[in-house]
Amino acid sequence: MKIDTEEFRVGAGDKVSLKDWTTRVEPVYKSKEQYHKVLTDHIARLSALQNLLYADNRFAVLFIFQAMDAAGKDGAIKHVMSGVNPQGCQVTSYKHPSAAELQHDFLWRTTRNLPERGNIGIFNRSYYEEVLILRVHPELLLAEGLSGAANSGEALWEGRYRSIVDFENHLYRNDTRVVKFFLHLSKEEQRNRFLDRIDDPGKNWKFSAADIEERKFWPQYMEAYEQCLSATSTEHAPWYAVPADDKEDARLIVSQIIVDTLEALKLCYPKTSAEKHAELAKIRAALEKE
Repeated sequence: MKIDTEEFRVGAGDKVSLKDWTTRVEPVYKSKEQYHKVLTDHIARLSALQNLLYADNRFAVLFIFQAMDAAGKDGAIKHVMSGVNPQGCQVTSYKHPSAAELQHDFLWRTTRNLPERGNIGIFNRSYYEEVLILRVHPELLLAEGLSGAANSGEALWEGRYRSIVDFENHLYRNDTRVVKFFLHLSKEEQRNRFLDRIDDPGKNWKFSAADIEERKFWPQYMEAYEQCLSATSTEHAPWYAVPADDKEDARLIVSQIIVDTLEALKLCYPKTSAEKHAELAKIRAALEKE
């Protein structure tokens, strides 16, 4: 089953208004059985493509996940990437920057964790926090010690958008492919998931009172995401606004996009030269004589 994901892609130069982007679509699966079958098929295909990516050794691939609390980032990464060889995939989660990280430019701490050629990298949150949470809470910028008019007001955000786009274009030119997922959750569904975390003792650890405080800034976060998606979705590093109210639906859409991204690279196993064939034939003959 092939899922059409183009409707979720934010076009380069599009002006995003999130109220026009749905948080729930008609399910791409008809039953739980079909959901598991399609996800299993995607995982198997992804596993095979990862082997090709490693053997081909021309490209690196980076998948970035951003979302409001309880949107399902962790679950999507866990389920979709469950069949991937951990030797060729690294997941990096970003929380509050350390004192050392605050002494560098805002791209520094994530640049250190970019995937090598032949590998898949996953950022659970990323440098995009610097134009999301900091735009909602600009007082946090004080810890970064910035100076000058270019580092205040709209000039700051416009400059950071340009830095991000330039950085992702640089990665593309050097054969790192970047695809970004915004898991688009409704405020009502977030409320339901928070209540579930409170009511289920096995999920209490997931809940923090700070989540409720951030929920109060929902309109500001939506505006920050609109500005971010509009300014930084490009042909070579697109954003996908994935409807996230249905977790299973979101996982299938994400896994389809990941598979499509890897298939578009036209990966292949390295060709064996005539000299290598001759060498292997000699080794085979020697082994058969043992």
